[in-house]
Amino acid sequence: MSEKILIVEDELTLQETLAYNLEHQGYQVITASDGITAITLAKESEPDLILLDIMLPGMDGFEVCRILRKDMTVPILMLTARDDEIDRVVGLEVGADDYLTKPFSMRELIARVKALLRRVRIMQSKNEEQEEHKTYDFSNLRIDESRHEVLIDKTPLNLKPKEYDLLLYLARHRGLILSREQILEEVWGWDYFGDSRTVDVHIRWLREKIEEDPANPKRIITIRSAGYRFEG
Repeated sequence: MSEKILIVEDELTLQETLAYNLEHQGYQVITASDGITAITLAKESEPDLILLDIMLPGMDGFEVCRILRKDMTVPILMLTARDDEIDRVVGLEVGADDYLTKPFSMRELIARVKALLRRVRIMQSKNEEQEEHKTYDFSNLRIDESRHEVLIDKTPLNLKPKEYDLLLYLARHRGLILSREQILEEVWGWDYFGDSRTVDVHIRWLREKIEEDPANPKRIITIRSAGYRFEG
């Protein structure tokens, strides 16, 4: 299905020109000539992108953008006849993704539209990939991120929150040598005031729960003078 674009423009000639050119590019187009109608259509039709003029009757584009941003993440490209920097700043502050000053070429507008929609598709693709990788299987060890669960031989392990966070971080970086400082910053946070011995203690606790022989670990390997490597 083609992507849907909502055009909010009170100048009828420009509205029709925009609609014609975007439909020619294969997009579905719906139109509004004022802010109130734009808000209603945006929430009802859930467009993939909104072209939003700033100078609208009744409610200006800034207010429309501010209201929509409370509930929607749809990309918004603001259009204006004014080239004031303050307008661009305000537009971006209320949630616009891009800004185009009239008069503009149709080629530039279509390029901006395609760029914004491409950015959305990339983000959606990344989110889908993350959803697909919610479960990590390593022989008899399974980490189910979506359920916040770790199993050994299908039996759930009772892990402390930081033990789980640490194991998940190691699993996501399987095969890489991770320094204690790196682990501390990524798992505990840059503002944590403890030292790297915290990592060693939690590694020891994890080994007691996921290794067949904690004294001779096969999953979490110590790399001398470097840190740890998770083998799975």
